[in-house]
Amino acid sequence: MHNEDNQKIDLVWTRRFITAAIVQGAIIVGLTVFIIFGEISILEPGVSRVIASGGAGTWFSLGYVMYIVVGVIGVAVSALFYLYIERVLKKQYKDHKGARVVAWIHLILMNIGTTFAMGLLMLAGYKGGAAMLPTSVGGLGYNAGQAHEILAPFVEPIAAAILILIIGVICGGIGFLVISRKEKDK
Repeated sequence: MHNEDNQKIDLVWTRRFITAAIVQGAIIVGLTVFIIFGEISILEPGVSRVIASGGAGTWFSLGYVMYIVVGVIGVAVSALFYLYIERVLKKQYKDHKGARVVAWIHLILMNIGTTFAMGLLMLAGYKGGAAMLPTSVGGLGYNAGQAHEILAPFVEPIAAAILILIIGVICGGIGFLVISRKEKDK
């Protein structure tokens, strides 16, 4: 049941965040397909060995799962917040420049931060975990201390990317507060 008011509501930010969630979902599906094909012959050692060995390989697992949780589900949940503002409260971001700016910051920084942070976690985890595997399966036979030397250069860039993600989310929250407290135009 749509009445005339609902048909006039422009769900710009809801659509933008849903689109971003779909793109993030497509990226993780593409990565998953690459990992599966990698098990056949492309990657040596295979990702499954890196994950199963634990240790540094857990960084890969964490990055993969968090990409799904933050990059896909988190962005989609953000779209629900925008839907609430735009449809339920019937407030438009186009009516408030400051809220529009922080909404853009939210969209851009949350997606960039997620992609880089989780991508770096997966890369570091794969490289470190693969190095810890025995040479007989394509690893380097490194111990935990040697693998840590592989992981160490990734720590600060991962932290910076997470900070970028958090700034984006905080800006989104500020925008929600600003727009939800704005008096409705009559």
